Amino acid sequence: MTLLNTTLKWLLQRRLPRIEAIMQRPGAAQQKVFTELIRAGCHTEWGRKHAYKSIQCIRDFQERVSVSSYEDLFPYIERVMKGESKVLWPSPVRWFAKSSGTTNARSKFIPVTTESLDESHLKGGKDMMALYIANNPDSRAFEGKGLSIGGSLHQNPYSTNSAAGDVSAVVMNNLPSWAQYIRTPSLSVALMDEWEAKLERMAEITSQENVTSLLGTPTWGLVLIDKILARTGKSNILEVWPNFEVMMHGAVNFQPYRELFQQQIFPSKSVLYQEIYNASEGFFAIQDDLKRVGEMLLMLDYGIFYEFVPIAEADQPFPKALTIDEVELDKNYALIVSTNGGLWRYRVGDTVRFTSLYPHRLKVSGRTKHFINAFGEEVIVENAEMAITRACEATNAVITDYTAGPIYMSNGANGCHEWVIEFAQEPDSQQRFNQILDETLRQINSDYDAKRYNDMVLKRPRIHVVQPGTFYAWMKQRGKLGGQHKVPRLANSREYLDDILGQVLEL
Repeated sequence: MTLLNTTLKWLLQRRLPRIEAIMQRPGAAQQKVFTELIRAGCHTEWGRKHAYKSIQCIRDFQERVSVSSYEDLFPYIERVMKGESKVLWPSPVRWFAKSSGTTNARSKFIPVTTESLDESHLKGGKDMMALYIANNPDSRAFEGKGLSIGGSLHQNPYSTNSAAGDVSAVVMNNLPSWAQYIRTPSLSVALMDEWEAKLERMAEITSQENVTSLLGTPTWGLVLIDKILARTGKSNILEVWPNFEVMMHGAVNFQPYRELFQQQIFPSKSVLYQEIYNASEGFFAIQDDLKRVGEMLLMLDYGIFYEFVPIAEADQPFPKALTIDEVELDKNYALIVSTNGGLWRYRVGDTVRFTSLYPHRLKVSGRTKHFINAFGEEVIVENAEMAITRACEATNAVITDYTAGPIYMSNGANGCHEWVIEFAQEPDSQQRFNQILDETLRQINSDYDAKRYNDMVLKRPRIHVVQPGTFYAWMKQRGKLGGQHKVPRLANSREYLDDILGQVLEL
């Protein structure tokens, strides 16, 4: 394994000059991607409809093609799922990434072409490891196993010639042989359909392995680790995996979980953390500097053309869309992508904020549909995460999950925000926790502060503390167990609040 570790590190480090080149010339990298996408799109029904052959520049593209939601593209995607060819992309589509549909109640099926699989998802995984090795040259990660928590695959409901499932499952099924060799558990377990049975089997297998890295969402990682600790009787996972080096995490903001992992799960300063931004639509960004917590390098040569739309125009069909050379620091943008998977000016549903330019690093600041604005307060997920983090730090609390939404004004009473929070470690003072959460929101969001002034519109938040396991049980009840499913953090309605509080009352 030592020879394998040395060989893989050498091969991965050869990727770094290319990454450094796109960091220095982001506009050129994106122009090349744009040109290649339009050239490929000319050979599709979509491209003929929008006269791609006469598109000469990005401006032509933006004036001719409207921004699309999943609902806009679904009639085309459905035809692809039924086996039609050259509808959105010229090459055949054998895979569909099934997303939980966080912007909609139903699932979404995102085409995964050979090009998007090879040039985005798999390339991103290799670059993730290359950048980790650049940060930790003495790594011995490849002397052990990489544990990845994935989803499952099913036959395409429309056709027998393709399959659908979580993007993690699609990627796992297509990993090269060397990557399969250094990961755990086996595909037969990793792709099991029944989530709880899979976690039990994973706990049984991986508790006996020399696991050196973990790839997955923090929430599902915690569930698996709890099962391993219960099985082994150990107090922390480093007693099970003494050679563990790094956790690669994504999908949800890690900041509220950081203390829990650093103090209780992996209580060692030698364990590192690397964030990734990988979605069903493509592999977007990777943390290239492990000291810059929460900041990720936008990967600009993965066959994805990016546009960034100011939040005020996020729902417009022809918004003022900026390219990579036009974005500014510390402004929230809705993310729009055109991809080698056949998505054209597709509204991802995420908002991002750039923290540095040249190189272009960003943070995911929230979801375009996940916010609370029932009173004009415009609280986004990034605000909530910062408030939760500060309240936890001040009261020695550690959270597991949370969600929040509005209590509307009624019968002359003012409204407020209602929170449901599950703690792994409860605060020293719940009253102090509540106070700091509210005060932090007022400090970082002037609209919220204005509504809270003298309780004129909003009263103090109402906060419910629920028993450990409540969110897991709620997600199970909704049929949302699995790596691609995430607890909705904020909502502008009471849909999630009423549902989970109703479950708590039934217990």
